[in-house]
Amino acid sequence: NLYGGGGRGKGGGGGGKGGYIEGEGGGGDGSTKRLRTSGGAELRATLLRIDGRPYPAYNDIKDVEYDLGRFSAVVQHVQSDPFAPPSRCYVRVPLAHAAFPPECFSPPARETALRDWLTRRFHAAAKRAGVDQRSGEGGWHGPKGGELLVDLPGQHVLDRSSVIVDRSAAAAGLPGGGAIEARFTVALPARGRSICGEWAAQIFSETLPSLVHEALLHESTDHSALMAHLCSVEDQQAARSQLAGRGLVAFVADGSVLPRATGASDRPMDAASAVPFSSPPSLRVTLPVPNAGSLTGMGLPRGVTLIVGGGFHGKSTLLEALQVGVYDKVSGDGREGVVTDRMAVRAEDGRAVTSVDISPFIDHLPFGKRTGAFTTADASGSTSQAASIIEALEGGASALLLDEDTSATNFMIRDARMQALVSADREPIRPFITRVRSLWSERGVSTVLVVGGSGDYFDVADTVLMLHEYSPSDATAAAKDVAARIAGGAPPESKADRGMPPTPRRVLSAPGLIAGMKTHTGRASIRFGDEPELDLGGVEQIVEHSQVRAIAEACLRLGGAARPIDEALAELEASIREGGLDVLRPGWRLGNLAAPRMLEVGAALSRLRGLEVEGSVGGRG
Repeated sequence: NLYGGGGRGKGGGGGGKGGYIEGEGGGGDGSTKRLRTSGGAELRATLLRIDGRPYPAYNDIKDVEYDLGRFSAVVQHVQSDPFAPPSRCYVRVPLAHAAFPPECFSPPARETALRDWLTRRFHAAAKRAGVDQRSGEGGWHGPKGGELLVDLPGQHVLDRSSVIVDRSAAAAGLPGGGAIEARFTVALPARGRSICGEWAAQIFSETLPSLVHEALLHESTDHSALMAHLCSVEDQQAARSQLAGRGLVAFVADGSVLPRATGASDRPMDAASAVPFSSPPSLRVTLPVPNAGSLTGMGLPRGVTLIVGGGFHGKSTLLEALQVGVYDKVSGDGREGVVTDRMAVRAEDGRAVTSVDISPFIDHLPFGKRTGAFTTADASGSTSQAASIIEALEGGASALLLDEDTSATNFMIRDARMQALVSADREPIRPFITRVRSLWSERGVSTVLVVGGSGDYFDVADTVLMLHEYSPSDATAAAKDVAARIAGGAPPESKADRGMPPTPRRVLSAPGLIAGMKTHTGRASIRFGDEPELDLGGVEQIVEHSQVRAIAEACLRLGGAARPIDEALAELEASIREGGLDVLRPGWRLGNLAAPRMLEVGAALSRLRGLEVEGSVGGRG
């Protein structure tokens, strides 16, 4: 009985007979290994035995599932030395011992929120215990290490690999028919490069059981706070699922707090300083949700929507809230009632573009160069924005979010004087205003555009929303009246929509990416081996470093095969939905991944400098 016997409460060092069970991962080499089972007494005895020995002796505790009473623990990968990235570990708590009630697991939105909640609880418990910081004293020969870390979430509730609910065949025999598995890292302590076995034994026999008891058992949980978290996430997903059926591109609930505390913080502005959102009566809708009953707020209709207003009155703040409305939020974030499912696009000087058909926007470059398969290692603002829009369409985006401040001016519009001086037959760029209507009428792709300098867009807008002191009003009728009364603006070139042809589906491969190759990720960058750094700073709907790590793993998985990008992304999405984020690197039990959308994975692939396009098939449109 692997989980029988042993202590209760905070979990003593239970016994447990030896033997083998089927398990994955082992040393994290991707293979499936049979883990030996043992008890906490052996773990402690081994750590005391190797005390003072060279650091590699820590491998003696690897690949064994230790019964620690109400849970088991495994050291999956041992760091090479005290200064290397910390060792990867996980604990498994049988569902019957964790004792979370069935309503925490169904529907699936609640289970995702539960896993997020447990990750936050584990991190908070480690912080309160003071073990989230590495100890070190006395220089090289002094003791160092000891920190125990779980991947830290931000304001967004994402599908994560840090905590999973395992109902696989291997876990089905456990009490409750499965287990909650929490993954974390431990900097195994040392003095110089000699093992501190007593300290390590304390971590596994005292610190870890205390954290498991505090974070992963229902008996230690504030049930009302837990259910508020789960119900909030379920309501957000329910609201988002209704947008298409209601003909909406986005929804913003009344009372939402959109501004953030600072430019460097994603936390909400203090309620005393923020202006709560209040929907214009003409755009007010009510969405039924399963827990709160209903949400009332602003429904932005599909089509072409402009967000206008004076500088510093909240236009970009609203757009930024819409950008991250694709993700659920924690309770108290202020943006729980902001939901959408859209793609933000901006200009990115210097990004790589590979074989993208940008001819709907830019064509007939100097010396007769065509753009049906445009490639450059150093795109301009206009070519990068054109490429990003085509790539978003290729990935199946149903709406585009654009801000005039982060767009290339010459890509968005050419005014009357410029058109008079530079005739259309001498200008390769066909501005976005000439395509925005057909994107909607022919392709069903909506646009939400923040604009403060060009009233010409009034002619092509379906809805105009005005922000004044962070309060919105419906200015559609007023904008149409201005367009009718005030002559001038752009002559016919900018008002004659040229249609939107189908988007070719590129067949991509990245032969420089090899499964399992060493990668390094930053908050918005990836480096694959010795390849040039992949800059994802312009992919604005990546909200956590953990998503960047998952994107890196996805690129490695997809890079070698030459397939249409939309097919490859659809298959990857289905695999993750079926098997979780572990499918990105089977057997490794990586605990620091968070699910990106496939649009962001596609955006990353398209920015690879070693990308190869082996042709195109069909077209999306």
